[in-house]
Amino acid sequence: MSPRKRSVPASALACVASTLALAVTAVAASPSASAAPADAKTATAGKAVTSGWNNWSCKPSAAHPNPVVLLHGTWANQLDTWFLTAPSLVKEGYCVYSLDYGKLPYVPTLNGQGPLVKSAGEVSAFVDKVLKSTGTRKVDIVGHSQGGGPLPRYYMEFMNGASKVDKLIGIAPDNHGATASGLGTLARKVPGVSKVLDLTVPGLQDQIVGSEFMKKLNSKPDTVPGVKYTVISTKYDEIATPYKSQQLSGPNVRNVVVQDLCRLDFSEHIALGLIDRIAFHEVKNALDPAHATPTTCKSAIS
Repeated sequence: MSPRKRSVPASALACVASTLALAVTAVAASPSASAAPADAKTATAGKAVTSGWNNWSCKPSAAHPNPVVLLHGTWANQLDTWFLTAPSLVKEGYCVYSLDYGKLPYVPTLNGQGPLVKSAGEVSAFVDKVLKSTGTRKVDIVGHSQGGGPLPRYYMEFMNGASKVDKLIGIAPDNHGATASGLGTLARKVPGVSKVLDLTVPGLQDQIVGSEFMKKLNSKPDTVPGVKYTVISTKYDEIATPYKSQQLSGPNVRNVVVQDLCRLDFSEHIALGLIDRIAFHEVKNALDPAHATPTTCKSAIS
């Protein structure tokens, strides 16, 4: 006897969809814009005025020859994500650049929601602009979540970006798709939810484990020749789950779990990219390995 086919009530569909949206919002949203530097608030439409970064007259030094491109994550933006990291890198002597990508007209300021293929095209054009402005051949990419994993990896693998990138440093990157602590996979099992996500937040749908985007991305090896990779993750990540799925395999890869460096680090997905000084110390080490120093709990206050 065949099993009875059970229908899913509309109320259950709405519940799962809203739960997934709320969960991702809580973790992927960045701090209030009021936390950004005062001069960052003077940003004009389409042209952000930042605190020392996006300086198009900057020329890289011999000590830091590659400009650094910062890529925010899903439901975030460049000012709120990098208001601590970018000025600090500028102070270290880097030429630093960032952009807002993946904009949807009905969700202003919370970006990274457009289709990842389209966003990768925006990153490609931006990298070309940075290379032309600085007169360099390659950039280093530092990204959080989407911006540290699937987005730049797609750009390098499918848009001829590999020759333009020296290092990719991903902070909590969902390299092999995210389950969002099971909500993503649950949503895929409820009829209609994937279609709703495709229509409303395609960038989110692209990142769920089993999406067509993820299947295409991970049909290739994790790495491309010539690029050096660093993955920085936390055991307490609740979005790019399971956290070990963030790790990459291949040559020139360093996978770092912050709790292995400081067991007192309790950062989750968002904090790791925005305010975690353990993670940031590892970013600096990866950008300048010749002058790397040990990362310990003391790095959080140094």
